[in-house]
Formats: sequence, C-alpha cells, structure tokens
Amino acid sequence: MINFTLRQLRYFEALARIGHFGRAADDRSISQPALSVQIRELEESLGMTLFERNARQVRLTGFGEEFAVRVRDILRSVEELGELARASQERLVGRLRIGVIPTIAPYMLPQIIRDLSQSHGDLDLHVRETLTPNLLQELAEGRIDTAILALPISDPAFAEVDLFSENFVLIRPGVDANKPVPDRDMLREMRLLLLEEGHCFRDQALTFCNIQSARPREWLDGSTLSTLVQMVNAGIGVTLIPEMAQQVETRSASVAVSRFPEPQPSRSIGMIWRKSSPLASQLTQISDEIRQSALTMREAHATTFKG
Repeated sequence: MINFTLRQLRYFEALARIGHFGRAADDRSISQPALSVQIRELEESLGMTLFERNARQVRLTGFGEEFAVRVRDILRSVEELGELARASQERLVGRLRIGVIPTIAPYMLPQIIRDLSQSHGDLDLHVRETLTPNLLQELAEGRIDTAILALPISDPAFAEVDLFSENFVLIRPGVDANKPVPDRDMLREMRLLLLEEGHCFRDQALTFCNIQSARPREWLDGSTLSTLVQMVNAGIGVTLIPEMAQQVETRSASVAVSRFPEPQPSRSIGMIWRKSSPLASQLTQISDEIRQSALTMREAHATTFKG
C-alpha cells in the first residue's frame, strides 16, 4: 500500500517548483536535511524516483513531471477545502494571500493593508509582489488567493473585477519642463527608458508609442520605476510612469512631470481570483474595499487617476 503525507506532497511541490534543495527548504521553513529525508521517504513509498540529482541542480524525472501535475491539483483542492470552511463564515477571517505587481505594490499596499486591517481585524494578510506571469501561475495553483494587476487577463479560469483606471505621465529632465509635450511619434525617436522584459507596464508603454518590443534600439531598461526616474534625473532619457507612482518617485528627483493630451495613455487596474474559489463572495467584498482605498489615496495625495 502506498502511504505518503500531505506534508510530503507540499515539500515535493516546493522542490519541483524551485529545483534546489536549499532554497526549497527555505521556502517551506525547514532544514535542508529534513527536506531531503521527506523526499527520499516519498520516493521509497512510491517505489519511483522523482528527481534527478546532481551537484548544481535538481530536475524532475519523467515520472516526477507527471506526478507534479497531479500533486498541484491535490494541493489546490486541499486549499479550496479550507476556503470552503472560511466561506461559510459571514466575515473573511484567517489568512488571505494577495499577489500584487511591482508597479502597484509600493504605492497602494500601505493604504490597502491599513484599511483591510481596520475593517477585518481577524484577517492575516500575506502579500506577494511579483510579475504578472508568476501571479497567474501561483493563483492557478492555489498558492495565492487573489491578485491585483493590470487588466484584462482574459483567462476563463479567473474572475476579473475592475478597481480603477489611471493615466500615464511623462517624466523628463527638469530642464525640459517648458518644452512641448512630445507625441507618440516623437517619443519613438527619443531615448525612452523602460522597465525590463516581463513587466506588463513595459508592454503598455510600447503599445502607446506603437513600438515593436523586438525592434533594435539604444534605449535602456530598468528593473524598477525608481531606477527609471533616477536615470531621467541623470539626463539619460525620458520615461513613462503610472500616476500613482508620481508622488513617491519624483520627490527626490529634479525632473519634469507632463501629461499627454487626450486621449491619454492609461491602464485599468483590477483584482482577479479563481472562479472555482469558495471565497468568491468574500473576495468581491474585499475588492469593493480596495476600490475605496484607491479613492482614499486619490483624495489624500490629490492625484487624478479615476476611481
């Protein structure tokens, strides 16, 4: 009789996802030897080898890849059983795992966490900041409950709720403050600083400028909006940032902030969760509160992004 534990499956999932014993052990908050023992016992119980091991990395065997697919389904179902119990309560309590993209997290999270902590005292918030593709994978696998990101996602597995829209602003060196605002044709000829590959905001900026991302160029990439603004401050080029980032990112830089003429480039921010989640009604309530947090933030900082 095959006998293994849910804990072993969680350890297996971490190792399969990360591909390194040490980092997987850190992910599960156990020691590396303890993780190794649990994986070995799981393999012995199955009578099959799950991983190819060498000095540098760990790789799934063919059987391990098939096993991983089913393990993720099992773990997601287990998470949903817990969600089912929580959904039977009138108020959302316990752990809530929220994923947020990097071009939103630094600017909205303080307000969101403050507001949700006040309205849901029993809520244990866990925040995960990463790129959209990672959030979608983690949401699909049940490793987070919901995500705040740019819409549309257009995945039939996820429910989408609009929160608000916001415009992009142009950041130029301070000496250019009185110059006419360039149109998208002029921007294509300027040194435009963008976030590195993988950020959805990069794709949105390229779309506005009608630029193919694969086009050879002299532009420079940054890993954060802060880096881009400081590069503009150094006179290296110009960049676009979302309005919510304007106050934070420009307060220590000698740059000019300009708005584009209508129709202004913009993005829609929303919240998504699995349609199968038993917490759907509670997450809808949470989305209403986050929408209100965005409105509060707009009023407090006198921004003009639309709620």
